[in-house]
Amino acid sequence: MPSLGVARSRWPVVAWIRLRLPTRPAPVLLMPGLAPPPDPPLDILEVNPVPTDPRKRVYAYEEDHPDWTVRLVWDADDPELLEAECRAPIYSGRLPSDEVPKFWAAVKELVRPLGGVPVESADPRPPPRPPKP
Repeated sequence: MPSLGVARSRWPVVAWIRLRLPTRPAPVLLMPGLAPPPDPPLDILEVNPVPTDPRKRVYAYEEDHPDWTVRLVWDADDPELLEAECRAPIYSGRLPSDEVPKFWAAVKELVRPLGGVPVESADPRPPPRPPKP
């Protein structure tokens, strides 16, 4: 999964989640011409320029945790996807399995204003919950 924009953290991506956002209605045009670009789905997302393509509109948000950083990324060219990255100082592997549920919980809390959004893909997925008795 390529990372868009410039991350504040220089750590590598050790886990990621791609969320499918609900389709928004097309904007109503009052004058002929192109529709304005969509607004980011969350208020916490800020403009995050792409140095290699200044025309791209990418928004991002980073939140530090004790051992890793969560980075949300939204690209206006693909408005139905929101990507969450876990960046950590791990250069030879993935996020430890005991940290995966914490990463997922952090992402869930950040996207709470969007309501229930389905996960399109992720790596790694958290271990399944044990069945309730």
